[in-house]
Amino acid sequence: MANALVNTDFKFKGQKNVYHGKVRDVYNINDSKLVMVATDRISAFDVILPKGIPFKGQILNQIAAKFLDETKDIVENWKIATPDPMVTVGRKAEAFPVEMIIRGYLTGSSWRSYKAGARQICGVAIPEGMKEHQKFPTPIITPTTKAAEGHDEDISKEEILKRGLISKEDYEQIEQITYKLFRRGSEIAAKRGLILVDTKYEFGKIDGKIVLIDEIHTPDSSRYFYKEGYEERFAKGEAQKQLSKEFVREWLMANGFQGKDGQKVPEMTDEIVEEISNRYIELYENITGEKFVKADNSVDIAKRIEENVSKFLG
Repeated sequence: MANALVNTDFKFKGQKNVYHGKVRDVYNINDSKLVMVATDRISAFDVILPKGIPFKGQILNQIAAKFLDETKDIVENWKIATPDPMVTVGRKAEAFPVEMIIRGYLTGSSWRSYKAGARQICGVAIPEGMKEHQKFPTPIITPTTKAAEGHDEDISKEEILKRGLISKEDYEQIEQITYKLFRRGSEIAAKRGLILVDTKYEFGKIDGKIVLIDEIHTPDSSRYFYKEGYEERFAKGEAQKQLSKEFVREWLMANGFQGKDGQKVPEMTDEIVEEISNRYIELYENITGEKFVKADNSVDIAKRIEENVSKFLG
């Protein structure tokens, strides 16, 4: 098994503080730059699983960097450079406390809610008689709050505005940007024989201007179906062949884990870890159309990152 980076504890020049997220560790440099390290940690149902997935951080970082570059004409973003395969350095923004989730299809958690009888998600009405994996007439935006700890919570546009989380003017602007980014992501996916099913975007402000932050169109933030065979599978009510983290959730659910109290994460054997790693590589190659080149993980990954980032920061 290749090495995996699950924890970081860097001390970069000018470092003010560090935020350890579920997957990314974000280092604040002089309140002006952020060093975002995509670790090999993997989370599902808001729980960090006990083993890291080799190359996962590199895959997430490189996909996000590619799509940040390919959507700059729609909205400015926070990225400055990627000095290491697992690191993006960017401008520090004042983040909005909401994630913009956009769905083109009724699947995943939205299907689970619908099947349980919900006909509204985040204040958006869902038509009667829909089936799992069915395409919505038009994509819907179902925002969530950004929880510092624990579960993010569904929230409606009306509630966001009522609570003053985002101003009406800013919300309507990021709403329009979300639709445009999803359209672009869908077009790119279609060229690769994929369907962008749903995804999330995060936004913030730098010098009063709205920018896209964090990741974009990665397997951790997005769900993809293979276009070939979609219609046939849908007509037969079969599961879709997909590229996303959903297969990890399905493995956990099949082994009695959904992040609920008292449930135990099933054993992650080397075989399971390798299978997940291979699935991430498969997604990288399918969505980017490029061969994945593994970074040298036989070395001390943390030392490599520290040297590359320190050199970049000067």
